[in-house]
Amino acid sequence: MASEVVMVDEIEFPKSVTPSASSKTLGIIGHGITDIEIHFLQIKFTAIGVYVDVDVASHLQAWKGKTAAELLADDSFFDALLQAPVEKFIRVVVIKELKGSQYGLQLENAVRDRLVAIDKYEDEEEEALAKAVEFFQGKYLKKNSVITYHFPANAKTVEMSFVTDENKAYKINVENGDVSSMIKKWYLGGSSAVSSSTIASLAEGIVALLK
Repeated sequence: MASEVVMVDEIEFPKSVTPSASSKTLGIIGHGITDIEIHFLQIKFTAIGVYVDVDVASHLQAWKGKTAAELLADDSFFDALLQAPVEKFIRVVVIKELKGSQYGLQLENAVRDRLVAIDKYEDEEEEALAKAVEFFQGKYLKKNSVITYHFPANAKTVEMSFVTDENKAYKINVENGDVSSMIKKWYLGGSSAVSSSTIASLAEGIVALLK
C-alpha cells in the first residue's frame, strides 16, 4: 500500500488535506525547509508543505513542457501560480523552537517590505498586518507545533491557524487582499520566497502536474 505521507526532514506531511473551511481535498505539490548556515552548521527552523487544488494546471498551460529549472528562472510563472483562482494551503511545522513574537516579526517584515515596494501599505494593510502579527504574540512555537495558512480560491482573505505540540488550536481570519497575497508570496513567490528548497520542489511538482 502506498504511503499516505511525505517525509520532509523527518517530519510527516499528509499527501492531501481538506482545510476546515473547505470541501475540497488538496494534494501536496511542493515541500522544503527554512534554514540558515552559521559557522558551517545548518540550522533548520521549519518544514513546509504546499497544497494546491489540481485545477491549478488549467491556469498554467503556458508553461506546459517547461523544465523545473526553466520555471525556477521565471518569476512570471510564480506570479501566475500565486494569482491562479484556486485554493492553496501552506502547512508549516516547527523544527527549531522559537518565540511566537520572533516568527511574527519575520512575517511582519516580509509582508510590509513587499507592500511598501509596490506602494500598497496603507492604513487598512497596516491594521490587517498588525492583526496577523498579534496572533503569534504570547505563543511559544515548540518543536512539532503547526502553523497553517488557507487561501480560498477567490476570497481576499487568509485563515491562519496555530496548533501547539499538545494539540491546542488557535485560529484567525485576516481579511485584507493585499496582506493575504503577500503572505502567500512570502512562501510561494519564486526567487523572493523564504525557502528556496520549497520553491525548487514546487517547480518540480507543477512540471509533473502539467504532463
